[in-house]
Amino acid sequence: MPETQVDPELLPLPDAAALLGVAITEVHQLVKDARLVVRTDAQGRRCVPRLFVAGGTVLKGLPAVITLLRDNQYSDEEIIDWLYRADDSLPGTPAQALADNRGTEVKRRAQAAGY
Repeated sequence: MPETQVDPELLPLPDAAALLGVAITEVHQLVKDARLVVRTDAQGRRCVPRLFVAGGTVLKGLPAVITLLRDNQYSDEEIIDWLYRADDSLPGTPAQALADNRGTEVKRRAQAAGY
């Protein structure tokens, strides 16, 4: 069965900072520290998927998944695509599974993604 890509709702970094209740410089540090990954939107702004910060904190398990995928040579863009690729065996997307506190299986899949 072909996998379906789900487009994430993107949030410009200043809006992500407001949602997290931190200064924009702290969001830049989260990106630098690989706790968040960014994508450029149609207007050329650096953005994060809203789900990554929706609860007012960085999505639980996301930094570990980012690390695992980067270890497998994934770019930020590829990491976001991987997290938003629908997977019937999860079910849903890995990003939604993280949001639903089902991170163990997502981390397992991220670890195997490069093999």
